[in-house]
Amino acid sequence: MSGQSKRTRGSDRTQTVHGLLRRYFPILAWGREYSSRTLLNDLIVAAIVTVMLIPQSLAYALLAGLPAQVGLYASMAPLVIYAVFGTSRTLAVGPVAVSSLMTAAAAETIAAQGSPEYLGAAIALALISGLLLLVMGLLRLGFLANFLSHPVISGFITASAIQIAASQCAPLLGIRADGHSFLDVFVSLARNLGETHPYTAAIGLASLVFLFWVRHSLKPLLRGLGVGERAADILAKAGPAAAIVTTTSVVWGFGLAAHGVRIVGAVPQGLPRLALPPLDPALWTKMLVPALLISIVGYVESISVALTLAAKRRQRVDPDQELVALGMANVGAAVSGGFPVTGGFARSVVNFEAGAETPAAGAFTAAGIALATLFLTPLLYFLPNATLAATIIVAVLSLVDIGALKRTWAYSKADFAAMAATILATWAEGVEAGLVVGVGLAIFLHLYASSRPHIAVVGQLPGTAHFRNVARHTVVTDPEILSLRVDESLYFPNARFIEEFIHEAVAANSAIRHVILECPAVNVIDASALESLETINRRLKDGGIRFHLSEVKGPIMDRLKGTHFLEALTGKVHLSQFDAVSSINAELARRTLQARRL
Repeated sequence: MSGQSKRTRGSDRTQTVHGLLRRYFPILAWGREYSSRTLLNDLIVAAIVTVMLIPQSLAYALLAGLPAQVGLYASMAPLVIYAVFGTSRTLAVGPVAVSSLMTAAAAETIAAQGSPEYLGAAIALALISGLLLLVMGLLRLGFLANFLSHPVISGFITASAIQIAASQCAPLLGIRADGHSFLDVFVSLARNLGETHPYTAAIGLASLVFLFWVRHSLKPLLRGLGVGERAADILAKAGPAAAIVTTTSVVWGFGLAAHGVRIVGAVPQGLPRLALPPLDPALWTKMLVPALLISIVGYVESISVALTLAAKRRQRVDPDQELVALGMANVGAAVSGGFPVTGGFARSVVNFEAGAETPAAGAFTAAGIALATLFLTPLLYFLPNATLAATIIVAVLSLVDIGALKRTWAYSKADFAAMAATILATWAEGVEAGLVVGVGLAIFLHLYASSRPHIAVVGQLPGTAHFRNVARHTVVTDPEILSLRVDESLYFPNARFIEEFIHEAVAANSAIRHVILECPAVNVIDASALESLETINRRLKDGGIRFHLSEVKGPIMDRLKGTHFLEALTGKVHLSQFDAVSSINAELARRTLQARRL
């Protein structure tokens, strides 16, 4: 028996260890089902995404103010690491526009672009972001991202996308545009517009028009010509690569670099060297807040995409494990010379639509990027910056959702205020200020709204045992009974408001002898609210009025039973509002129940 018990305990420990391993290493789950067919599909998808990711990686590195090869470095190790730790089968990790802009904004406070200190700050930012995400994941703090409301995120992404597009108009036209905010950049563009470089503008605008046409019209055209769905999609997604090949050939063939067209220049050939990022405490202190903002924004964007795509295939994504996966991916980016990464919307959708079955597709994409870094970088020497600027503009404008402003205004003025404040603050003061203002205002408006909860005077619907708002329905009431339904949990911001509401209602009607507080939406009663309920009960008792509660949820009753409140309550706690009214005026409640509903 003893030996059997030991074997049982040993088996339980083994299962526990296996469960933890599968939780933190999802590759152990999907890896067991990997087949040759899955391998073939993932390889095909990797080829498609690699073609798309190379120009994006180069472009986003330049957007972050970093050398072009840093974008390639950030697109290798993170993808492999995410394949090991990630729970999404189709999320594609790498540099994205918004995090690139936030990286530039943070690194510029440390050093000038192009300096080793600037690069070190960007790499340190990736490491700090990764460690923050990793700690949040291990502590299962994914819920913190819920404090970023959708209107704030939508406004932030829209404002950032427009700001990014504006900043890329300068390299697109071959002019200078200085400033950290959208307003500064806009004014600088307007001032320098007369210095537009004709060759650069011709390349940039032609690339812009071509990329927009490819994004919106090429696939329908190919389908009309009889090309298959998948082939047409692949050709359409290869548009940026075609623009790069064409414009690079033109600049090289006509010697336009000698005529003032800015080019990428020499891109180091070879894989990144593994090294520790800068560990300067002063640098880390300055980067902590920007890293936290980048982490949260990146996580929200990433988990939104992951959950959306997983739902289409009825797959499961673990939000807390995604924090771990993104954290490890950013640590990998840092030690391999990259900058902050997250799950990108466009490439993840391409990954999904192309048929990726497992995260291995991302690892194969990383292998493709590595091969390009080893053998193709010399071909990028004459790549014009204007083409990369056009690539960024087309990519970020797809994130702009101006219609969201109209929809939010029509539905919620408070959410619109938070969204508008986020946009204006981002444009006026930069991305970090915009995000802080938006989140702060959204939380303030939420607290303000919850401090003044909706309280309805209710009566009984004829022919039913249901109680509804007297202002919306034809109901039956008893002049001696004040029935109130509070549509909010009771806690410190609204405790005094409810107290005053009941006091004023009772003072306005001398016929009231009973007050019933209906609590179907009350999920919490904190200490402040409990004191207010005790005060209400005491004041009503002094006025000869009994205080009742109805529809109180079980967990709240469990807590109230440990207090003096129930002992002092002048009325009773009833299972339903109908029971409460029946206990006071049974005849009226019965007649109303039997009456024909109007």
